[in-house]
Amino acid sequence: MSFLDTERDTCEMLLPGLLKRLGEVPLMELERKGGPGVALFREAGGTGLVVPKTYHGLGASALQAVRVTRALAAQAPSLAVATTMHQFSVAGLVALARANVGFEWMLLEAVATDRRLVASGFAEGHAGRGILTPTMTARRDGANWRVTGAKRPCSLSASMDLLTASVAVPTEDGGTRLGVALIPAESPGITIEPFWASSVLTGAESDAVLLNDVEVHPDLFVYPEVALDGQLDDLQTIGFVWFQLLVTACYLGVASALVERALTSGRGPVTERAEVATAVQGAAIMLDGAARSLDDGDGGNDALGRALVVRFAATTAIATAVRGAVDLLGGMAFISSPEVAYLAAASHAVAFHPPSRVSSAAELTAWFGGQPLVVS
Repeated sequence: MSFLDTERDTCEMLLPGLLKRLGEVPLMELERKGGPGVALFREAGGTGLVVPKTYHGLGASALQAVRVTRALAAQAPSLAVATTMHQFSVAGLVALARANVGFEWMLLEAVATDRRLVASGFAEGHAGRGILTPTMTARRDGANWRVTGAKRPCSLSASMDLLTASVAVPTEDGGTRLGVALIPAESPGITIEPFWASSVLTGAESDAVLLNDVEVHPDLFVYPEVALDGQLDDLQTIGFVWFQLLVTACYLGVASALVERALTSGRGPVTERAEVATAVQGAAIMLDGAARSLDDGDGGNDALGRALVVRFAATTAIATAVRGAVDLLGGMAFISSPEVAYLAAASHAVAFHPPSRVSSAAELTAWFGGQPLVVS
């Protein structure tokens, strides 16, 4: 079996024809703003990837989802990053549907059958901001809530049908509690403004989503429990485990695209080619193991700690593999096409997703010592 075959076979089984259609479009065309990647993903039924078959989805396991994400990222990095935000939001809805008897099943069926895309409005890209720190506020307006705030950047901003957002909701005692709102993208008061100025990952549609007094029905709010020590409830933890696994898969896929080019080029000593391949493949095996554990029902702080360890170990492996692959490909490959430099630059964005390595250091140390994990 060749490099990336397992990932591509999994993608073809679940989303037949998608990789072929993406492969017919030049990389830099896929990566531009307004490129065709997201539309092709929607047409292939990718919105329902992790929706259970009970709700007319594809029912992919966590293991299958991370493999599909790696395959997509090797072909279209922006698409993988954008749809990771969709998949982890949907995975949270799946966990909620399993725990409650509510309207969640209707949303999941709409995501799968109507091919609706869900954007994530959680933590912004600022160092030190906690994952659960609300970026928006709510005020009571009769029976409904009015939500105001912004998410910068917000992937899928141009294509989203629903927005999930962390919201500071006032309580009767004058304080606030964390709420997660599910907001239709066509709601009056939602506007999109340019934000992403970088030429890298432009196709992820990561512009600013602004909410100005957007009316939201109370039934479209979920209230995760956060303990006094800052620990997450089980449903929120599952969502963040999915996020860490999928975002790791994205950038392993990007690095794999460069490694594959280095392997097929035949340049450099075989030992150096083996070294870069081992770096990403070793990280992929770790990631697969964490995904299998999630599929087997492992959850809570142990699952989150494991996912963070895998993410940060993979970040180191990605840097090693990308540096080695670029060296092997040589200066002429770098000069003659923008793709090598583009993929190398895109791989660095793995460090920009929350939580940062620095903010997680104490929590990971505590996890290794068997103490409760707190995400910041």
